[in-house]
Amino acid sequence: QVQLVESGGGLVQAGDSLRLACAASGLPFSTYGMGWFRQAPGKERSFVAAINWDGGTTVYADSVKGRFTISRDNAKNTVYLQMNSLNSEDTAVYYCAADYSSRYYPNRQTPHYEYWGQGTQVAVSS
Repeated sequence: QVQLVESGGGLVQAGDSLRLACAASGLPFSTYGMGWFRQAPGKERSFVAAINWDGGTTVYADSVKGRFTISRDNAKNTVYLQMNSLNSEDTAVYYCAADYSSRYYPNRQTPHYEYWGQGTQVAVSS
């Protein structure tokens, strides 16, 4: 059974940093592309960042480029999202997801992702 478990969310102030982690089990993690998505209240789930199987290629949403960094540790079956210079618009539930088809080049499209975590809440107060 595939499980993706996010952690690291919380309540922070504008300008602070957080690091999210997503621990994967039940799948050959090093062969999957991984992504982070977020969903704010009343909005659709949107792409944040994605990474290919070996971490050599990453892609970001324009809104987080230069502030967020996605990385992975295949030995620990974990993908990370380092979030710096947080602002109120970053408030959302953050989800990690796994996609075999994007193992070579990361995919921004939500429907491509096969497996999803349960999400972790990030709240940024201004």
